[in-house]
Amino acid sequence: MALPSADLGDGTYRNPVLDADWSDPDLLRVGDDFYLTASSFGRAPGLPLLHSLDLVNWTLVGHALQRLQPAREFRNPRPDCGVWAPALRHHDDRFWIFWGDPDHGIFQVNAPQIRGPWTRPHLVKEGKGLIDPCPLWDEESGEAYLVHAWARSRSGVKNRLTGHRMRPDGTGLLDEGKVIVDADLIPGWFTLEGPKAYRHDGWFWIFAPAGGVETGWQGAFRSRGFFGPYEERVVLEQGDTRVNGPHQGGWVRTPSGEDWFAHFQQRGPYGRVVHLQPMRWGEDGWPVLGDRGAPVAVHRKPDLPAQPPSAPATDDDFPGGRFGRQWQWTANPQDGWATQHSGDGLRLTCVRTADAHDLRRLPHVLTQRMPGAAATVQVDLCLDSEEPGARAGIAVLGDAFGWIGLQREPDGSVRLVHRFAETAAVGAPAVRSGRCEGERDAAPARLAPEGRARLWIEIGAGARCRFSYDVGGGRQPSGQVFAATPWRWVGALLGLFALAPSGAGHAGAATFTRFRVTPTP
Repeated sequence: MALPSADLGDGTYRNPVLDADWSDPDLLRVGDDFYLTASSFGRAPGLPLLHSLDLVNWTLVGHALQRLQPAREFRNPRPDCGVWAPALRHHDDRFWIFWGDPDHGIFQVNAPQIRGPWTRPHLVKEGKGLIDPCPLWDEESGEAYLVHAWARSRSGVKNRLTGHRMRPDGTGLLDEGKVIVDADLIPGWFTLEGPKAYRHDGWFWIFAPAGGVETGWQGAFRSRGFFGPYEERVVLEQGDTRVNGPHQGGWVRTPSGEDWFAHFQQRGPYGRVVHLQPMRWGEDGWPVLGDRGAPVAVHRKPDLPAQPPSAPATDDDFPGGRFGRQWQWTANPQDGWATQHSGDGLRLTCVRTADAHDLRRLPHVLTQRMPGAAATVQVDLCLDSEEPGARAGIAVLGDAFGWIGLQREPDGSVRLVHRFAETAAVGAPAVRSGRCEGERDAAPARLAPEGRARLWIEIGAGARCRFSYDVGGGRQPSGQVFAATPWRWVGALLGLFALAPSGAGHAGAATFTRFRVTPTP
């Protein structure tokens, strides 16, 4: 099951079309099929692959990146690092995805089909601060190019786009690069990034956002030559709408010749949700997005065959112990974290860790995106561990976190516990006497006599979360409202975890069943 589609069923759709953190989207069409990928940062698997036949109803069909590289750098959570702003293209009968890792350089993977098999990541250009790359294969000249932006946090440079000639096979660059757009020279422009390159009507086009993720706008640049000079125009901005900072995405054309543009909107703890804007080419040759340059809330659907409503899956029964495509680990996974078996239910090993009191440090938290609309999350939990201190539960995970679950006590009993940690001021919080100084009890512990619990998180307006539980005496509320928080670039996540304190030997496991996300009326 999934949350409701953006398809209103009357020939129109509402924005956002993907109401969760599908950050920095890029999309393309191959035949009658549309595909979209997005940033996945430090989670694995990465580079999600979504499919649609009408640009409104989407399903998640896989991931292009099973493990982040270099693997040693992603053994532990790095939530704001890793895969930034990928570009998805189809060339020479292959799918290509290029992305920038701000600490390592520009990578690419490719595959004959969207579902793979995808190649191992190939480092196209090594360097710090190289982000948001996009290739362009010019069918008119046979030349290949690449454009990228810069992260000042790593390079000391930002607000400019650099262009390169590229090997046609995408394996490397043929020059040192040239600044083709310097937005410091454009009055009022700042934080230019996220370029997507195209050829249209005899021009080289670069669609690129500026102005910052929460307050920015979408720009378009055009030139007769790839290396410039370029002229610019703002083609999408907030205007009088509620859609702050509408920008960074991709342009696609349907078989009938309609043009559409998908972009994100930054929504705090919900992350970057995806909007779909109508697009046309004006009489002066420039693109016009949305309603004369402002985002639309409701609009006629694209002129494409009608499709049944769909959205990326959220619910999971974990058949055979396997989890659905919507789940990602908070770092590169290791064998033995999740055990397959003959029944239903997710069986997570209680992994021993010295960071048992800080979920932000754990690589073995299994996560999915928090829905962007009000919803109730429910899961059943059984703690199958005799290890004192072993615990398992469901969390809302960001720079602050809250969780509710079960813990084995030294006397052998199992108790329902509910804890939270405030936002870390600088980096990861300190650990004192085995307990993270930020993690505190959100409610008194209660006996769970059978070692089982049904757990709920009600996500309300502003991502304010209420926790509740049932350990045999009916549903009970727990603690105060917890306001979910993002990391710097990543929205809050829903997470399932099982752990045990440091020690020797196997520490048992926990089983989760019937994970459900139900929209709140």
